[in-house]
Amino acid sequence: MKIYTETKRLILREIVQTDLEAMFELDSDPEVHKYLGNKPVKSIEESQKYIDSLQQQYTERGIGRWAVINKETQEFMGWSGLKLNTEESMNSYINYYDVGYRLMKPFWGKGYATESGKAAIQYAFETMKLKTVYGITEMGNQASHDALLKIGLHYMEDFYCKKEDLNLRWYEITNISRM
Repeated sequence: MKIYTETKRLILREIVQTDLEAMFELDSDPEVHKYLGNKPVKSIEESQKYIDSLQQQYTERGIGRWAVINKETQEFMGWSGLKLNTEESMNSYINYYDVGYRLMKPFWGKGYATESGKAAIQYAFETMKLKTVYGITEMGNQASHDALLKIGLHYMEDFYCKKEDLNLRWYEITNISRM
């Protein structure tokens, strides 16, 4: 399993088959999905499909969301990292990288989304040599809005996503050294 990067408190690595039960615990929690269209997974098979999709992204795109692991306890906390979005247009964009995160409730409000997000942006700019990375939140998700700003992204605009039936916010960060 590939470790992409580490921070003071976290290991950010590929999501692997042994993460299945923890991924199901994360994505079956209705509170975790409150700002994601209220669609928690109902079966472990749905989590398996997500892991399969991530492993395909690692192979085909060289990047995908990463497991967030507590360095001290080795506990799976959720996921974070980059994704190359190629399947659909979002806010009139396609083939763009976004930074995202999803953590289990015990890890909310402790700076882990910001810490892992900053590491992902650093990886995007220094290792992948990307010019721009985007972020998206549901309009009511103030904690995620705050985390994206702390990571260094800039709020750009609000937009409506018809496919998800959600009012969203669009953010971006540009690597000034790549301009």
